Amino acid sequence: MRSTAYFLLFLALGVFSCEGILDKEPIATLDAGSFFQTENDAVQAINAAYRPLLFNNDNGNFYWAFAEITSDEAITGGDGSRPGLVELEAFTYTPRTEEFNTFWKLQYDGITQCNLVLDNLPQVDMGESLRDQITGEALFLRSYYYFLLVQSFGDVPLFTSVVPPDQLKVPRNPKAEIYAQIEADCEQAAQLLPEMYPPAEAGRASKGAAYALAAKAYLYESKWDKVVEYTGKVRSLGIYSLMADYGDNFRKETQNNSESVWEIQHANLELGVGNFLNQWWMSRKLDGYGFAEATPEFVAAFEPDDPRRKFTVAMRNEEYFGAIYKNSFSSTQYSPRKYLQDTSSVSQASDGDINYTAIRYAEVLLWEAEALNELGRTSEAQAPLEQVRARARAQAEGPATALPPITTTSQQEMREAIRHERQVELGFELHRFYDLVRWGIAGDILSGFEKGKHELFPLPQTEIDLNPSLVQNPGY
Repeated sequence: MRSTAYFLLFLALGVFSCEGILDKEPIATLDAGSFFQTENDAVQAINAAYRPLLFNNDNGNFYWAFAEITSDEAITGGDGSRPGLVELEAFTYTPRTEEFNTFWKLQYDGITQCNLVLDNLPQVDMGESLRDQITGEALFLRSYYYFLLVQSFGDVPLFTSVVPPDQLKVPRNPKAEIYAQIEADCEQAAQLLPEMYPPAEAGRASKGAAYALAAKAYLYESKWDKVVEYTGKVRSLGIYSLMADYGDNFRKETQNNSESVWEIQHANLELGVGNFLNQWWMSRKLDGYGFAEATPEFVAAFEPDDPRRKFTVAMRNEEYFGAIYKNSFSSTQYSPRKYLQDTSSVSQASDGDINYTAIRYAEVLLWEAEALNELGRTSEAQAPLEQVRARARAQAEGPATALPPITTTSQQEMREAIRHERQVELGFELHRFYDLVRWGIAGDILSGFEKGKHELFPLPQTEIDLNPSLVQNPGY
C-alpha cells in the first residue's frame, strides 16, 4: 500500500535510527499532532505504515537474505558485491554487518508509524467504521514488524506508543512479552478489520490476516492448542481456498487470489518502489544479480514428478522468463523462479510488480497439520496435509502414484512428512531458515551454524552504541 503523498513523520522519529537522535527534542510528536486533522490525513498516515514492508530499492529490506541465504535452499551467487550476503551464507556475520542495521531501523520505522496512527487517531473527526479499520490495520502492522524482529533477534525493546527520545534508552523486553503483545493486538485487530476489501484496496490487513499472524506467533511459542484454535478461525471465515493451479500464486495476473491471506503489494508505479527481488534473484544472464542460487540439496528434496519444482526452480533447457535456462546461468545450475518476471514487462529489472505473499492459505493448513501432530492427534493431521499434497498431485504430469497421500500414524514419521511438505510447498518464500531454527535442527543441517549462537542474529552495534541498555545476543 502506498499513499499519493507519502507521509514521512516516522522518518523524523525513527526509533534508534540515527546518531544523536536520542538527544533531540521530540519535534515529530508535535508535528504528528498537527497533521492528524481529517479523515484523509488518517488514511495517508496508515498508508505510510505499509511502506517498510516493501522489498524495494528505497528500503534495502534484506529479510529475504536472512531467511534464504542462511538456509539450505540457497547460496549467495552474484559477483560478491554484497559482502554482507557472503557473511550470512558462511555464518561469519557480526554486529557490524550492515544488513542487520538496515533491517532493525526499517522495522522500528514501521512500528513508530503505527504508534503515531494509534496515538493520534482518536482525535480525528471521522466515521467510526473507518476509524476501527485503520486502528485494526495499525495494530496488525505493528504486530507484523514486531514478529519479524523477535523472530530474528529474540528479545527486543517494546514500544506501544510514541515516546520522547529521552525515554528510548530502554532494555530489551523478553520475547515472551513481545509474542503476548502480538497475539493480543492481532486478536483486537481481528475484531475491527473486515474480512475482505474491494479490489482497489487489495493488500490491506484483513480479519483473516490478523488471525493467521496470531496463529504464527503461537506456532513459534509451540502453543499447539492455540495454533489449532487460530488456524480454525482463519478456516471458519470461509473465504480462503487453495488455487487449483499452484503457479497462480506467483503470476501477476492471478495475484490477491483466494489463497492469499496476507499479500504485500509491489505495484510497478514508479522507479524505485517495485519488487527488487526481481533483480536480486534473477540470473545474471538476464540483467539480474543472481544473489540467491538454488542448491542441489533443495532441488533433490522434491519428489519425482512434483510439479511445484518447476514453479520454484529453473533447470537446464527449461523456459526462464523469455530465455532457455542453461547450466551456465548459475554456479549451482539452478535459479529461483518465484517473485520473478520477464524484465521486458517492467520499467527496469529492479521494479518488478509480483507481490510477496507473506501468508498463504496452504501454509495455514500446514501450521494446523503440524500443531495437530505435535498434540498427538496424528490421524487428524492427515487431512490438512492431504489438502496441500492433493493440489500438487492433481497437477503432476507423471504416473497416478506420484505424491501419494501420507497415511502414517507414527508421530515422528508425520512430523518428518509435514516438515518436508513445508520445504517443497513454500520453497523460496522466506521461511526455511526460521523453520530449521524453531525445529531445533539448524545445527544438524547447516554448515557453519553454531548451536547456542546462530539461532539469533546479532543486534546491530550501532543500536548498542546509541542505547547502552541493550545487551548483545550470546556469542557476538
